[in-house]
Amino acid sequence: MTHANLARRDFLKVGGALVIGFTIPGAVHTVFGQAAGGGKPPLTPDELDSWIAVLPDGSVRAFFGKMDMGQGVDVAIGQIVADELDVAFERVNVVMGDTAFTCNQGGASGSTAIQSGGVTLRYAAAEARRVLLQRAAQKLGELAEQLTVQNGVVSMVGAPERKVTYGDLIGGQYFQLKLEWNKRYGNPLLAKGQAIPKKPSEYRVVGQSIPQSVVADKVYGKQQFVTDVKVDGMLHARVLRSPTAGCGPVTVDESSISGIPGARVVREKEFLAVVAEREWDAVRAARALKVTWAPPCSPFPPMEKLYDHIRQANVTGRQAPVNTGDVEAALQSAHRVVEAEYQWPFQSHASMGPACAVADVRADHATVWTGSQKPHYGRDGVAKLIGLPPEKVRATWVPGPGSYGRNDAGDAALDAALLSKLTGKPVRVQYMRDEGTGWDPKGPAGIYRGRAGLDAQGNVVAYDFFAKGFTRQDVATNESDPKDTLAGQLTGYPPKPTVIFQVPAEAYEFANKRCGWECIPPLLERASPLRTGHLRDPLGPETHFASESFIDEIAQVAGADPVAFRLKYVRNSRHAAVIQAAADRAGVGAAGLRTGGRTGSAGAETAFAGASPAGLGFSRRSSTLSPSSRCAYVSCSAEGGAGRGGSSVTTRSS
Repeated sequence: MTHANLARRDFLKVGGALVIGFTIPGAVHTVFGQAAGGGKPPLTPDELDSWIAVLPDGSVRAFFGKMDMGQGVDVAIGQIVADELDVAFERVNVVMGDTAFTCNQGGASGSTAIQSGGVTLRYAAAEARRVLLQRAAQKLGELAEQLTVQNGVVSMVGAPERKVTYGDLIGGQYFQLKLEWNKRYGNPLLAKGQAIPKKPSEYRVVGQSIPQSVVADKVYGKQQFVTDVKVDGMLHARVLRSPTAGCGPVTVDESSISGIPGARVVREKEFLAVVAEREWDAVRAARALKVTWAPPCSPFPPMEKLYDHIRQANVTGRQAPVNTGDVEAALQSAHRVVEAEYQWPFQSHASMGPACAVADVRADHATVWTGSQKPHYGRDGVAKLIGLPPEKVRATWVPGPGSYGRNDAGDAALDAALLSKLTGKPVRVQYMRDEGTGWDPKGPAGIYRGRAGLDAQGNVVAYDFFAKGFTRQDVATNESDPKDTLAGQLTGYPPKPTVIFQVPAEAYEFANKRCGWECIPPLLERASPLRTGHLRDPLGPETHFASESFIDEIAQVAGADPVAFRLKYVRNSRHAAVIQAAADRAGVGAAGLRTGGRTGSAGAETAFAGASPAGLGFSRRSSTLSPSSRCAYVSCSAEGGAGRGGSSVTTRSS
């Protein structure tokens, strides 16, 4: 995919039509402008033109400030817009994640594409239909209430020959209409007009199972990825990372790559890279360049000592957001005490491929092509790093290897931007596989300890769950500030971690219950390969692996079926229904836990005696239904034993 070809082939529509092309953000008015006069309103959420455009042929463009990371959200947005505008789904094109054409709706974040991002597109499409009906009423000399719309054609009820198309009404022009906007950007952004969206009973397209056209392109190797972006005159780059974490370059022997055509060294403080006109020459130069690094330091403990380090480390912050009753007193008087500890290592995103980005930085504007799931924030970070206003930087999202969190895509984008500024040329940065797993932000390591007190009848009288580990935000959730990227930290931007962890998001009601956490300092304060960042459902898998495994441990000691045990301690009927439904689907019922391919019914002790028990976990995912509600959801694990550091049961007389 080339820059020039993409502009001509995919977006440029001329001849009195809406014009969409790849230009610098400073010239967005020409991108959307008409061939003859007129001016596009500013790209702000309170303008209907920021969300919906109708072309002369009556087709529709929807501008979506998020992007599809493989889930098919572009299909869903297209369905929403098609339904509200009464046009065929095939007539809707969704433009995603391009800062020149879309408002910042937060990027791909927290499964909010439909429940948050789709709301504004629904309101905008409904408002566009209302305006078009008004124009049709004026043109046809009828009341809007006497008109109907089908496939973008407005006609009079009972007289279908009296009709006018969307293209005739506004094609290639702007709505020039204000929306009500809540003055927020990102996931909370909401804008709407006067129109009331359709009722679900009126949907014709939403609810249909429409295939993703991109799947076939991926299967047949036609899909264009960020690795395929080429810009005339671009250089290929490889960034050199220190072989020992925390060691910067002391001396660089540039003559060591003099035999490689066009290869040269680019250095800014502790940021070191090589560039060349051919990619293989850049790879060769990175391998051949002789660098003297600062004396090796030892910021990391051996892997086998990691959990001891966590146990013994000083604490930078702590919270106990769940604290009811008197847990310590209840534990002291309990008939039995169950104790367990679980360990969780650092985790790489290990995306299907390492990150890639292309940047073209000029004196007064810049363009970045990135696979980041948050290109609007990437634009902001690039702008700060290279010293341009955000409105002079355009970030274009191009599909990459995927992420589900803060992987290495943002780092690659800022690396490319810095190198383009320093070389005066467009630069393509491509990480190698070992760099992708070695230097991407990591999910944090931690230990999880559980204590529970039971009375003589096996009832839970005390529950204490405690986590200690590295914060989940050494770097922020996005790359909007250079301090949260390797390029920024290596060139002098001091990091500023956020101390934050998590407690289980479950709903078990124990009379005496405490859930808390403690955070410890990072192993290396700056430019660390083990800096922590968002991994899919941040801290969710590890926290609930530990807490739900511990619930199973308690149930076993209490002699209770693990499903029945959970149901006993949830009060919300919806939570109970979800737990039971998941258990039924997995073959785990109140009669016993599935083991070894059979269903046991002799109680928990027998059920857990199997070599490979099936596990069940329960947690609540925030804002699954709406920003003000919480929705229960359960996951059933594959069969297999849980990995834990060890557990013990202490029995006391009642």
